[in-house]
Amino acid sequence: MNVNVPSVAQADLEREVAGLVVNALRLDMTADDIGADTPLYGDVLGLDSIDMLEIALAVSKQYGVELGAEQVEKEQVFASMRNLAAYVAAHRTR
Repeated sequence: MNVNVPSVAQADLEREVAGLVVNALRLDMTADDIGADTPLYGDVLGLDSIDMLEIALAVSKQYGVELGAEQVEKEQVFASMRNLAAYVAAHRTR
């Protein structure tokens, strides 16, 4: 049976990035309120394209990760907290 269970390090990074998002956007919630599969864009959190820019800036400052200009790439990265954390893990410079 192939169960996709995140490693402890991945889960920790997901929570850390969720905390960064909460702080950067001054959301009225905690990092624990954002599940790994929660879409970052759209109705669930009520975030919009301006919020995505704020998240990209915060991620860049914290981890040295630059999000590419490709719209398809951005849509994939912001599809969920798990995707954003995985992107950070793969591209971080600090």
